[in-house]
Amino acid sequence: MTTIKVGFIGLGSMGRPMAVNLLNAGTTLIVHNRSQQVVRELEDMGAEAATSVEQLASQCDRIFVCLPNEETCEEILMGDDGVFANIKSGTIVTDHSTVSVGLSKKAADRAMRVGAKFLDAPISGGPGGATDGTLSIMVGGDEAAFNSALSEFEKMGTNVVRFGDSGAGTAMKLINQLLTCIHTVAAAEAFNLANSAGVDILKATDLLQKSFGGSTMVGRSGPITAARNFENSGAPMRNLIKDIGIIMTMADEMNLSLPTGTAAAEILYEGRDTGLSDHDIAAAIVPIETHSGG
Repeated sequence: MTTIKVGFIGLGSMGRPMAVNLLNAGTTLIVHNRSQQVVRELEDMGAEAATSVEQLASQCDRIFVCLPNEETCEEILMGDDGVFANIKSGTIVTDHSTVSVGLSKKAADRAMRVGAKFLDAPISGGPGGATDGTLSIMVGGDEAAFNSALSEFEKMGTNVVRFGDSGAGTAMKLINQLLTCIHTVAAAEAFNLANSAGVDILKATDLLQKSFGGSTMVGRSGPITAARNFENSGAPMRNLIKDIGIIMTMADEMNLSLPTGTAAAEILYEGRDTGLSDHDIAAAIVPIETHSGG
């Protein structure tokens, strides 16, 4: 039986634990990252280190990428020294990054032209879900390619769903991120009201999670807000700022009204403009407090 060689590019707060889960499950893994320290860490755990995207792409049967933004993703996948310029025919490439639907469809077209398959498969669950292997993975692309890659997906996530053809997984992630942005800002607004009314945020969080007003964002942001523990976060506001920008551009292109999304974007952009981009997403309360005179 031929051993399938899997490549993983992008070993950040999400990609590293995803790659570790693949490695721990017995995957023959080759890894690449701009920062070489994390590559050496995974090499010590049994992965093979690639010194370039070209080296990795030319050797692998499956390639997974998890990158921080659209520009980097396009460069790594479609640049002159990127994945598709060096790939073997028949390779399945999966992008776990949060990008635009347009870029996902462009990547799928490029893959087809070089005899490969492309799956857009963005993820949700945060660094905790990536570490525990409990991510939600939203997939778009060829059904046969999805079925072939499913065993790898199931090593990284517990809720793996194919939503349709190329771009469908990315679209689903953007729907998720729209709600994440809105719920994050809504929770921050509620906690500002709680503070102003003298209501203990931890007690409020516990009660809300048993009531109609509860949400995932209320549950995760409540303790962080109560402690004002906004720095050194694995879920920095810059991630939501990036995502809401993609979503609002998509809405403009589709002539969609997103009134609550627009309101959330205004708060997130204000957080960016006042130096909060690297703070936890719960720091959305800070510009709300400013407008409240807090």
